[in-house]
Amino acid sequence: MDIEKTLSVQKREDCGKGPSGRLRSQELIPGVFYTAKGENITVQAPTLPLEKLYEEVGHTTVFNLEIDENGQKSTHPVLIWQVQRHPYKKCFTHIDFYGVDLNKEVKVDVPLEFVGVSRGVKLGGVLETYRESVRLSSKPLDMPKKITIDVSDMDINDTVNMADLQLPANVTAVYDQNFAVVSVLAKAKDDGEEGGEEGATAAAE
Repeated sequence: MDIEKTLSVQKREDCGKGPSGRLRSQELIPGVFYTAKGENITVQAPTLPLEKLYEEVGHTTVFNLEIDENGQKSTHPVLIWQVQRHPYKKCFTHIDFYGVDLNKEVKVDVPLEFVGVSRGVKLGGVLETYRESVRLSSKPLDMPKKITIDVSDMDINDTVNMADLQLPANVTAVYDQNFAVVSVLAKAKDDGEEGGEEGATAAAE
């Protein structure tokens, strides 16, 4: 599998609140590239290409970060590590890139997607999800973008635990306890309904 996406950024020299604010006014997002060797390189990324890329790769898909330093360009395989957003505008304010070695495993929190309508829900049960993501380990190019769980065959009182997840080849789940991911629970009786039934019985007597 080859790396399909590339984001071009520039190395930046000025750091701090003032310079970062000026960058944002120019549609540039300040960021840091943490190399696989432990170095930190400050960069600036164009807003629109960054937002488009993030929609496609999230935190799970490797892409190439092309860094321009005074006309000298270098390319590095990376994952998006952390993003910071404006509290109400929701636009990016800062981003961290994490350099990876394509031959070494990484651990990433991968989103879960639940599809289908379970048999238990059709019979009156309630679908209860406990996790939005799970931590997986694999080489960077083997990491899935998401894990899809089809709940269609789940009956009332059925549970899918971490050990039950169907994962791609060369991918393993990282966990200490075999915790529940999703369950179908019996719907609890409403206290008001129970009281109403008892009242009706008493009146009939």
